[in-house]
Amino acid sequence: MDRAQLPLNALRAFEASARHLNFTRAALELCVSQGALSHHVGRLEQQLGVRLFRRLPRGLALTAEGQALAPMLTETFERVSATLDRYAGGRLREVLTVGVVGTFAVTWLLPRLEAFHRALPDIDLRILTNNNRVDLAGEGLDLAIRYGDGAWHGTHAEPIMDAPLTPLCAPTTAARLSEPGDLAREVLLRSYRADEWTRWFEAAGGDCPRLDGPVFDSAALMVAAAEDGVGVALAPADLFGRALASERLVRPFAIEVQLGRYWLTRLHSRAETEAGRAFRDWLVDEARAGAAALS
Repeated sequence: MDRAQLPLNALRAFEASARHLNFTRAALELCVSQGALSHHVGRLEQQLGVRLFRRLPRGLALTAEGQALAPMLTETFERVSATLDRYAGGRLREVLTVGVVGTFAVTWLLPRLEAFHRALPDIDLRILTNNNRVDLAGEGLDLAIRYGDGAWHGTHAEPIMDAPLTPLCAPTTAARLSEPGDLAREVLLRSYRADEWTRWFEAAGGDCPRLDGPVFDSAALMVAAAEDGVGVALAPADLFGRALASERLVRPFAIEVQLGRYWLTRLHSRAETEAGRAFRDWLVDEARAGAAALS
């Protein structure tokens, strides 16, 4: 059909009616009379040469032809609406989709989102969390914040923040700990990286006890369990400053081990966008400011 001949009002009337399966509720949504809306739908059916609804004593039911058309229209109108929303304030907001490892998202990024929006109001930030397993291309991500050594194939990685690991636990648990060897009597909570406790005990100059505590795919969840007295977590203390400051969480030993960092990554094959560059600069500046405040 020629674009100039597209019956847009009739398509809107049909799409709203298909969602509500009721002409009255659809008319209220579109601020038109029920008669006008029904007339639009009838004209669309006449133009297409098919019935889109079966009129029932109470409401409507979509025909096979209506079922084929309705979801496509709903998706299209939602995409148009989302695009128009990006022009809020009289300027286009650039969408930036970032995958973020869950612990970093919850403990570091979320508390700073208000500052981000003040600093970069023209960026429409979309955050998708993960457990450090991410596919930049497959998930349509512009950037990803992940933990590790920075060596991901086909990926440019820029370090954001050091993340040395140290034991963290509830105050009641910490009261039983005077030296690293006392940890052998506690439940040691584990991440999916199996060597972390072993490496920490090496740094502490002792042998790692048998590990049989529960395994977590999120350091944030593991630390929450430690805070509740379930056991002792091994996690980056800098990410849990609020809980440590409020003494809900205690760091019983100063010993720490550096096994990875947080990195901002993007595909080598994808050029850095203006929004991506602005986000990177903001992220690095915030991380440096946070590190300076802790030193």
